[in-house]
Amino acid sequence: MMKYLIIGAGGTGGSIGAYMTEAGKDVTLIARGEHLRRIQEHGLRMETTEKGNYTVSPIQAVDMEHYREQPDIILVCVKGYSLEDIVPFIRKVAKESTIVIPILNIYGTGGRLQEKLPDILVTDGCIYIAGEIKEPGTIQLNGNIFRVVFGVRDPKQLRPELFEVVKDFKDSGIDGVLSDHIRRDALQKFAYVSPMAACGLYYHVSAGEVQITGEPRDTFVKLMKEVDALAVAMGVPFLVDIVATNLGILDALNPAASTSMQRDIYGGKSSEIDGLIYEVVRMGERYGVPTPTYRMIADWARRQGLA
Repeated sequence: MMKYLIIGAGGTGGSIGAYMTEAGKDVTLIARGEHLRRIQEHGLRMETTEKGNYTVSPIQAVDMEHYREQPDIILVCVKGYSLEDIVPFIRKVAKESTIVIPILNIYGTGGRLQEKLPDILVTDGCIYIAGEIKEPGTIQLNGNIFRVVFGVRDPKQLRPELFEVVKDFKDSGIDGVLSDHIRRDALQKFAYVSPMAACGLYYHVSAGEVQITGEPRDTFVKLMKEVDALAVAMGVPFLVDIVATNLGILDALNPAASTSMQRDIYGGKSSEIDGLIYEVVRMGERYGVPTPTYRMIADWARRQGLA
C-alpha cells in the first residue's frame, strides 16, 4: 500500500483525504490551527450533496513540524501563494522515489515546482470540485463533481506508481484520470476556474447568479473565449467546446457555490488573483492574444487595491 501525504486540508485536500481514508488508504493530512485541532479531536466532518453529512474518524492529521514519515506520493493542495513556504518541507520528507502531484488552480504550477525540486518527480495536476472549509473541522461540498486529473509533462517520466494512484482514487470514489496531455487538460480546468473567479469577483456573485441569463453569464462566456483563444495560440487547442463544457459544470453546481479566490478576498486574506486574473493578461501579451474582458476586470481590481 502506498503512503500518501496531502499538504493542505481545505476543500480540495480535506475532501481527498476524507474519501481516501474512508477507503482504507494510508493518508496523512497536513493542516494547522483550529482546523487541525478539530480534526485531531473529532475527525473531519463532511457535508456533501451526494453522500449526506458524516464524520471521518479517525483520520491522520498533523502539522508540518510533527510529520515524521517518508511518503510515496505527496498531493499538494495549498493555494498558489503558499508554494514557496512548503518547498523546504517537501525536500525534508521526500525520498528519491517520492512523486509530487500539485493540485492547484494556477496554471503551470508543476513545472515551476519541478525547478525547485529537481531531485524528485513533480507532475502537473488539477481538480474539479466545489468544496470549502465551512468551519474548522468541517468541509462542505457544493456539487457531485469530484475529478482529479494529473500527468507527466514528458512521457519518459511516466511511472507505474501513477497508475496505482488512479486505482487508489477510484477505490475511494474519486474520478482519477492519468492524462496523456496534462498541459492541455490543466489549461482546460484553468479555462473554468479563472473565468469563474474573475466573473464572481467583478460582479460579487455566487454560482446562482451566473447560472441564469444575464450580464454575469455573458461575461463568463467572454472570459472563457479569451482563454480558448490563448489555448490555440499556445499550441494546445481544446478538444471540446470549452464554453458548452464549462457552462455544464457551472449549471450543475449548488447556486451558493463561490470560488476560493472570492472567499479569500472577501475575508481579507491573501488570494490567487495574480495567477487567476493578472497572469491571463500577461499571457495574452506574450502570445499576442487580445484579452479585453480580462483586462477590464484586472484594471478594475487594481483600482480596488486587490493584489
